[in-house]
Amino acid sequence: MTSVFFSGFGVTVGLIMAIGAQNAHVLRQGLRREHVLLTVAVSALCDAGLILLGMAGVGPWLSASPTAMDVARIGGGVFLLWYGARAARAAWRGQQLSVDSAGAQALSHRQALAAAAGFSLLNPHAYLDTVVLIGAVGAQQVDAARPVFTAGAVCASIVWFVLLGYGARLMAPLFRRPAAWRVLDAAVALTLWSIAASLLLK
Repeated sequence: MTSVFFSGFGVTVGLIMAIGAQNAHVLRQGLRREHVLLTVAVSALCDAGLILLGMAGVGPWLSASPTAMDVARIGGGVFLLWYGARAARAAWRGQQLSVDSAGAQALSHRQALAAAAGFSLLNPHAYLDTVVLIGAVGAQQVDAARPVFTAGAVCASIVWFVLLGYGARLMAPLFRRPAAWRVLDAAVALTLWSIAASLLLK
């Protein structure tokens, strides 16, 4: 069963390591040291929930429902456009990482919760990776092995977001310079807008 666990772990890591909207948000919050635990916890919990849905067989239904996919696609695209505009504005204004504050416009707990949930649940790419793809791979396991595969997949998500959120502070010295923040925020904005365009223009 150990091989099954690491199979689920490896498949999940391979899918979620790509730079995307959710990862960019977790990384940015980690660098700002702003609601890191909340952001990591919500991201991991949402991913775990989606993985469980995929393992329960929801993936084929979601893929076969044009209405559900259209709602997710349009809603996610609008959300990413809006958050990309926020990142672009931050890049234009510039900021600096300080000991006392990670930025003048810190998110409230409610805003941080909504943002983490939005990046996790309003992005159809997340559904494709977790519900559809991980669910499809998990469905190939024998019944007795599926809980172990699921555990491996969920553990991979938790480990990844913890490393991404808390490991970001290792780059803090670099981000004490406003120029580094401008580059990061510009990259985040372009990433979010490119994903939004791929969703809305599909």
